[in-house]
Amino acid sequence: MPSSTSKPTRIAVLADSDTRWKWGALTAARIAPGPSMEAAEREDAQVGFELSGFLLRGRATPTARQLAEVGVTADSLREVTSVEFLRAMAEEEYDVLVLALVGGGVQAMLHGLKHAWEGRTSRPVVVTGYVGVVYEKLADGLLLRHGADLVLANSRQDAERFRAVYEGVGADASSVTEVALPFLGGETYTGEHDPYTVVFAVQPSVPDNRRDRVHLLDRLIRHARLHPEREVLLKLRSRPGEHTTHIEELPYQKLVQRLDPPANFRLVYGNMGEVLDRTDLLVTISSTAALESLHRRIPTVVLTDLGIREVLGNHHFVGSGCLASWDQLDAGHRPVPDEEWVARQGVATDGTYATAFDAARERIAKLLAQPGGLAPLAPYYTPTTAPGYLPGILARHHLGPDGAPLPGAPAHDKEPGPVRQIVRRAARGAYRHGVQRVAPVIRRMGEL
Repeated sequence: MPSSTSKPTRIAVLADSDTRWKWGALTAARIAPGPSMEAAEREDAQVGFELSGFLLRGRATPTARQLAEVGVTADSLREVTSVEFLRAMAEEEYDVLVLALVGGGVQAMLHGLKHAWEGRTSRPVVVTGYVGVVYEKLADGLLLRHGADLVLANSRQDAERFRAVYEGVGADASSVTEVALPFLGGETYTGEHDPYTVVFAVQPSVPDNRRDRVHLLDRLIRHARLHPEREVLLKLRSRPGEHTTHIEELPYQKLVQRLDPPANFRLVYGNMGEVLDRTDLLVTISSTAALESLHRRIPTVVLTDLGIREVLGNHHFVGSGCLASWDQLDAGHRPVPDEEWVARQGVATDGTYATAFDAARERIAKLLAQPGGLAPLAPYYTPTTAPGYLPGILARHHLGPDGAPLPGAPAHDKEPGPVRQIVRRAARGAYRHGVQRVAPVIRRMGEL
C-alpha cells in the first residue's frame, strides 16, 4: 500500500456505458488503498490515487453530459477500442484496473491482458463486478468474469451465490469479495417535503413494449391528477439520442407527448442522488434506484402492475415488503421494508456502509505487496474448457484464441485522422438509427 510520502495509487477504469462508468469510477474511489471510506465521500476523494478513464468505443459510449452527471472527475479520459486499450495496458503502469464491462467484454479483456502482460514481472490488480442487482444470467455472467483478482459482490446474498457458482464448476472462488453498491449515500430521509414528491425512476429496457410503458405512464399521470398538491416526477435516464447500458427503443419522452399531463407532472434528468434529496416516495419496476432509496430509508415501491416476473427483474424484491401496485398507492398504501431482507442486499441502513469496502481495500493492498508480483490471469474459460464459446467472444473484440490482436484489428498506432473521425461518427449514427428506428419497425412487422 502506498504510504503518504510515496506516489499515489494509479487506477484505470475501462467502461462501456454511462452506468458502468459510474459504477467503475465510484468503485475505484471506494477500493483505492490508503484513503478511508469517509475520505471517499468527500470532494477530495481522489487525493490518494490517480484515476485514468477509458471508454470502450461502441453504441453506448457515454456522452459528455452523462459523464458529468456521475460527478466523478478522472485525471485523464479517452475513448478506445479493445485493441487500443490493451496496448495502453501493455505500455503504461497501473496499480489497479477496474473492468466495468458487460460479461463478454470482461472475459475478452482478461484474455487480452494475459497476453499483453506476458513476460512482465508485475501487473495491476484486476477488479470487476456488477453494476447493480443480479437477477438474470447468473452463471453465464459470473463465469465470464472469472479470472479477475477480485470479483465484487454487492451484497451478502450475492457473495454467497457467486461462491456457490464458482465452487459448483470447480473454479477458484477466492476472488469473490463482498462489498456494497458504490453509489449509495446521501442524507437519511427525515420526513415529508413541501410539496410532497413522488418519483418514478424509469429503466431503458424494462418494460420493453409500448403497451406496458403507456400503462405505467398513464398511471403515473393519473396519480398526479388524483393528488394535485403533490409534485410527480418522471426520472429519465437519458436524453433523446443518448444511449445507456441498455437500448431504449420507446423513450418515455416520446410517449408522454401524446398525453396531457397536469401541471404538477414533470420530466427530470440528472444525478439520481440529487433527485432522491427531495423524494418522499420512490416508485420503480426494478431499478437499482430502489436500493439507493432504501439505503436512505425513503419510502420505496417496486411495482406489481405488470406482474412479478423474472423478465422484469422485480422478482428480486420478493420478501422485501416493497411490492405494491398503483391502485394500492393511489389508495394511500405505504410499504414498510423488511429489515432482514434489506440487510442481505448490501443496502446497509444500519450504518455499516462506512466499512463495506474495507475487505476489498485490504485484499488489494495485500496483492500489491505480494513478493514476486501476481501470477498470470487465469480465467475459467479457455480454448480447452469452452472451445465452442470463447473464440466467438474474443473475436468480437478482434482478439484471437490466445488473446492476441487479430490481423486487421482496428489501427491503434495513432489518433484517427479527420476522415476516419467523420466515418466513425457516421457509422455510429447509422448504427444508433438502426437500433432505435429500423429494428423496432422490423420487429413490429414480424408480429403482424
